[in-house]
Amino acid sequence: MRRMEYKIIARDGRAKRAQVKTVHGVIQTPVFMNVGTVGAIKGAVSTDDLRVINTQVELSNTYHLHVRTGDKLIRQFGGLHKFMNWDRPILTDSGGFQVFSLAVMRKIKEEGVYFNSHIDGRKIFMGPEESIQIQSNLGSTIAMAFDECPPHPATREYMQNSVDRTTRWLLRCKAEMERLNALPDTVNREQLLFGINQGGTFEDIRIAHAKEISGLNLDGYAIGGLAVGESHEEMYRILDETVPCLPEDKPTYLMGVGTPANILESVDRGVDFFDCVYPSRNGRHGHVYTNEGKRNLFNQKYELDPRPIEVGCGCPACRSYSRAYIRHLLKAKEMLGMRLCVLHNLYFYNTMMEEIRDAIEEHRYAQYKEQKLKGMMGEKN
Repeated sequence: MRRMEYKIIARDGRAKRAQVKTVHGVIQTPVFMNVGTVGAIKGAVSTDDLRVINTQVELSNTYHLHVRTGDKLIRQFGGLHKFMNWDRPILTDSGGFQVFSLAVMRKIKEEGVYFNSHIDGRKIFMGPEESIQIQSNLGSTIAMAFDECPPHPATREYMQNSVDRTTRWLLRCKAEMERLNALPDTVNREQLLFGINQGGTFEDIRIAHAKEISGLNLDGYAIGGLAVGESHEEMYRILDETVPCLPEDKPTYLMGVGTPANILESVDRGVDFFDCVYPSRNGRHGHVYTNEGKRNLFNQKYELDPRPIEVGCGCPACRSYSRAYIRHLLKAKEMLGMRLCVLHNLYFYNTMMEEIRDAIEEHRYAQYKEQKLKGMMGEKN
């Protein structure tokens, strides 16, 4: 019996405050998962740092860990948790998005995808069983089903065929995970499986697919294929239609989203899990999030600014360093500058999720969202 329990603690409109019990600890939702693609957050952020900034879930990438270093090597260390010294939950995405966005010379067939690695060009095959086997070797808390992330825009015919194939692949993922979790030497025999809803911006395809996969009694359900070029309004419309068709008693995960505003709006539509590279990627370029808007620390106006990135922030950067010093580091191309900005941004996101959870519990989420969005409409450069 898998040790997962999803319990809704409070509701405020469609927003949900819940908790997910897993073999690696309890996840309080809504949650933002900090993205460490190859088992580390870009910007020289350690797992000790992640604990300091109150990270709940670390997210790593199946495709990247498979093509570089290798999941079999990581298995020899007892799985990804031991390899990277992280004792809290890890979610591994299936590699599907990277296969379709990074791989060269790919060929999609019913059995899976044939492609050439973007690292060294070697030929690789990945299908549902292979993706689950890699994730089982990694021993993550939550594994994602292997799917096709269709291009945007796509024709209705292409989208329907793609979604049908994704459903068939999901059934194979489920069967393979059940097989692996029954083996005595599996790294994490209580690994959880989340399925992925696809359908682009076609509401009817999304809804039909959500209803179909809801009957499979998976551990959780993700909405994929958004934030790939459609407008924010289109994304919110799809969420409005799709989330109500997914099981209420299972966590809902919006993949690859997003900005603070995207998260605030999506929580209001019933989403529990989020991930995005924005906070770390923007931080490495000196762009930092605050409650007054986003700041570009390369701007000359910060050259003599003695204040922290955000007055009152409790992150490691703001507790000890000025905007002027961090700007100096960035201009001098010192790694510490990037590291401090990434730490600040991840702390900002993690803290925002704590505030969201409190607001839902106290039934003041609408007011919180309005105030937060209004404050962040400040500086944009």
